[in-house]
Amino acid sequence: MQILMLGLGRMGAGIARRLRQHSVDVVGFDVSADATRALAADGFATLTSLDEIATLPTPRTVWVMVPSQVTAQTIRDVAAHLTAGDTIIDGGNSFYRDDIANAAWLRERGINFVDVGTSGGVYGLERGFSLMIGGDQDVVGRLAPVFTALAPGLAAAPRTPGRTGDARPEEAGWLHCGPVGAGHFVKMVHNGIEYGAMAAYAEGLNLLEAARAGIAHPTSVGGVDETRYDLDLAAITEVWRRGSVVASWLLDLTAQAFVEDPHLDGYTGSVADSGEGRWTVNTAVDAGVPATVLSAALMGRFASRGNDLHANKVLSAMRRKFGGHAEAPKPEGR
Repeated sequence: MQILMLGLGRMGAGIARRLRQHSVDVVGFDVSADATRALAADGFATLTSLDEIATLPTPRTVWVMVPSQVTAQTIRDVAAHLTAGDTIIDGGNSFYRDDIANAAWLRERGINFVDVGTSGGVYGLERGFSLMIGGDQDVVGRLAPVFTALAPGLAAAPRTPGRTGDARPEEAGWLHCGPVGAGHFVKMVHNGIEYGAMAAYAEGLNLLEAARAGIAHPTSVGGVDETRYDLDLAAITEVWRRGSVVASWLLDLTAQAFVEDPHLDGYTGSVADSGEGRWTVNTAVDAGVPATVLSAALMGRFASRGNDLHANKVLSAMRRKFGGHAEAPKPEGR
């Protein structure tokens, strides 16, 4: 089986290399000539233009790994060079409703569509990618060797107690979640949970930092002696990694960050948000399903970028007007 990997950024190039490690034939292409040349330098076959898609053997499978803003147009550009029976995989962070529209458009042309929510980031080449898949059963089944090659495999985690018999694909790290859109729907919620988990770690470590800072600024945590501790956040995250119920890969990465930069001086604290966090919250609103933590985590990212500055000025103005209250002094170093 041959896969054309279209989009050779950090994730796409990693997917291409992991597939080849597992003996899958991969051809690469990116609109960036530099990205294409980098893959070719590692011995991959590459295309110089989308026109060359028509020269690939049929049935063709094209894995599209591009930003969500250009995914729909990329799919249409690719489809112009495909024929009935070919397959497009969207492995990027697309909105699941866009998958449904893209699949319907391709179905009229006899082209298959599979959506693959892909998690693993820049570590996926080494660790494997967790894959959440939507599409027709027969198409997904045909692509099973590709998903098996990309997934972490059975050895990535101990078997869950109670699971018996032959291992299922989800135990290897990939899952056919349902029809078109199901894969990206599950990945969307996955990323929403990621927002909430990251915010919980960040808020807890911020409280610990406030207690540590209380040595120099006693009012940071209540202004009382017992909340002024010289805490080592690198050591705390390290001990939490071992045997704690809050241990996770996110915590592993956090501990690594503290070792590299103990006071995180290399970071501004302005946190970006991807589309999937917003889509998760909007979908929860549409469904009338509470998502309190996920929503708060998203709003926290907006606040981190100073988007609440004017609101805070309004609050200060109101307090001064109704009670003559002075503004709180800004902490040193901020």
